[in-house]
Amino acid sequence: MTATLEEFQQAFKTEALEVYTNDSWTWSVRPQQPTLGASVLSMKRFAARLSEMTEKEARDLRDAVTVMEGALQKTFGFEKFNYLMLMMVDDHVHYHCIPRYSGEKTHDGQAFPDTGWPKFPDLAADVTGGDDAALASIVGELRKNL
Repeated sequence: MTATLEEFQQAFKTEALEVYTNDSWTWSVRPQQPTLGASVLSMKRFAARLSEMTEKEARDLRDAVTVMEGALQKTFGFEKFNYLMLMMVDDHVHYHCIPRYSGEKTHDGQAFPDTGWPKFPDLAADVTGGDDAALASIVGELRKNL
């Protein structure tokens, strides 16, 4: 398990893959892309439990979700949206935010199938293979549509 906020941020490359941030939350693209636009929404201060969230952080979470969903819808046109808060490996408050598509999506000439549709997302799938240029392209496209 990750022991610190810094380790979490390094593991998910939150600074390099950041799309949006507010006072309490950071929205970043996941380094692994099981579906196009798969993201992580993480609290900016370390918290091991959701019950540690303040009222301000709860309001900021709603705002970050609104921004994220709007940009992902405008950019890639998801059909469903999954929020997963598993915290089994990384014991810091964060959500895996997975846009879902019944068909294959394409971005920059690369195909992005949703291999888990219509069931649980296949989080082990990684269409980009961690390609920094492909991830930067997704981040850039989302930022344009904020």
